[in-house]
Amino acid sequence: MTAPSTTVAARSRVLKRRIGLLVLAAVLAGADLGIKAWAERALPAAPIEGGLLDLRLTFNPGVAFSFAADAPSWIVVGITALLTAGVAVLLWRTTPEASQPWGLALAVILGGALANLIDRTPDGHVTDYLHTGWWPTFNLADVFIVTGGLLLVALSWKDQPATET
Repeated sequence: MTAPSTTVAARSRVLKRRIGLLVLAAVLAGADLGIKAWAERALPAAPIEGGLLDLRLTFNPGVAFSFAADAPSWIVVGITALLTAGVAVLLWRTTPEASQPWGLALAVILGGALANLIDRTPDGHVTDYLHTGWWPTFNLADVFIVTGGLLLVALSWKDQPATET
């Protein structure tokens, strides 16, 4: 039987870890939303040419690569909200057993998803500002989502047990 103080200490550590990951997600979302607010003020009249990466203001009513751009905005917002909530639940539920990199990857995805959801909700579109010329214009939240997703794939691949031949 586990001593009550050990159980309380373990629960406290898990709660602190969960809160830390949620705070990280909120900070990342805030960073992207702050840059989006700046982009809406600074870039409409004067895009910034940067060579490989330009800063150019665009608005995307769809999701990745403008998919579902013609769908009613309430559907896109609703599906985005459900997916964001799913990531939040996954982060909360897996935190006690998951590795730190796994939790960080989920927090990064959640931060990006929250930023895009908050940005999309009032008017049905997401503010994009990073432009390469050879890739659709995107934002920092998109970078967070893709980076977190790639990290999850790498972690899943790394954690696969070796198969016997």
